[in-house]
Amino acid sequence: MEIGNLSVVEKPEDEFMKKNILLTSLDTVLNWARSNSLWPLSSGLACCSMEMMAAAAARFDLSRFGYEVFRPSPRQADLLIVAGTLTWKMAGPLKRLYEQMPEPKYVIAMGSCANSGGPFADSYSVVPGVDSILPVDVYIPGCPPRPEALIQGMLALKKKIQNPSLGREKL
Repeated sequence: MEIGNLSVVEKPEDEFMKKNILLTSLDTVLNWARSNSLWPLSSGLACCSMEMMAAAAARFDLSRFGYEVFRPSPRQADLLIVAGTLTWKMAGPLKRLYEQMPEPKYVIAMGSCANSGGPFADSYSVVPGVDSILPVDVYIPGCPPRPEALIQGMLALKKKIQNPSLGREKL
């Protein structure tokens, strides 16, 4: 290697160091680990929950991405998937579940009803979108969205966690 008019000879140890040492920040490592091991909270509210269960079954195999552990307790989960129609009566308990989750926590709104109220948007009892009570990270459209759409939404969330400079993302 030449630096200006000086010639520097690289040792075999230098080549070994370049190939085997990775320099990064602690935040990058933690974000990588978080994005590859999301633990969703089981929170199916309506028909979209059937598609959420299908995504975790053998045919679509959500576990190959590291998202297989659906938790029964909010204290063990870091992802809330709101799948289906959210009514005002259920909004309080859902918000309480979200508040009980440890930081960092993420929310996916799955389906037209969770995104905007769907066909029931004009009803007095339906919340016109989960984002009116919770901060949503990824929106998945459809009525109901297919399991592949949920997998794509999870991968979009993974990308967002690894790169926090991305804003709220709509699929």
